[in-house]
Amino acid sequence: MKRLSIMLLAGCLWAFVATEVPASDGMIPSQTLVSFEFVDEHGRVFEKYPLSSRNADVSRAYLEAKPNARYAIRARNLTGEKVGIVIAVDGRNIISGERSELERGESMYVLDPYQTASYEGWRTSASEVRRFYFTNVEDSYAGRIGDESAMGVIAAAVFKTRPEPARMWRGQTDRAAETPAPAAESSDAAAARAGRSSQAGTGFGERQHSRVVRVAFSPERRASQRSFFKYEWTEQLCARSVKSCEPANRFWLEQRRGFVPLPPGEHD
Repeated sequence: MKRLSIMLLAGCLWAFVATEVPASDGMIPSQTLVSFEFVDEHGRVFEKYPLSSRNADVSRAYLEAKPNARYAIRARNLTGEKVGIVIAVDGRNIISGERSELERGESMYVLDPYQTASYEGWRTSASEVRRFYFTNVEDSYAGRIGDESAMGVIAAAVFKTRPEPARMWRGQTDRAAETPAPAAESSDAAAARAGRSSQAGTGFGERQHSRVVRVAFSPERRASQRSFFKYEWTEQLCARSVKSCEPANRFWLEQRRGFVPLPPGEHD
């Protein structure tokens, strides 16, 4: 299954082809167009804790983050048509690095029908990404550029294809994202650092080769699916009672029923 990414430049959407990754099984709600998993560098899946939602096209879940663990976002197209996905980590578009509102005009990834793809980092060029890893707020990409407005949330908006073809433009080139410089810290921000130390963010990790090629894509005006994942350390999930963290006690939890069984060789 080939991986695609897409970039919007001068009113035209462009997509890219890259490596193959295996699809995964699982029960998915019928209204879901694209399923999302989060895997570490060894292919292990990070635990999710779904929340109820009033809207059929919106899903929310908690995600258990592990300190310093590298992760990838695995997206699986469950439909028979091409779709585009705007993905934002900590509120920043993972292709352009710009502040995201999950809108159709943003840079996005594209999946072919029934395709599965993994997105492993902040895209800095058509051939390279910088790896995602869980870290503290101060070390995160968004924190370093001074935007904590959506810290600890991975969000995605899925767009179906419009029937009319996209306009094609020539002469566009890729621009590599610059490594962010630490933002100047105000006195108020410094005072709040203690309260932020327990929060999780996503860092701007080591370089990784990730080759892509452009294709055209024209999204519909509105997203057909929006998914939000609030990732937090295990301790915070325990404190919120999202995850059960109490050790099992065999004397307390085990329930016996009936009477004492006869020992071997003993008869009524």
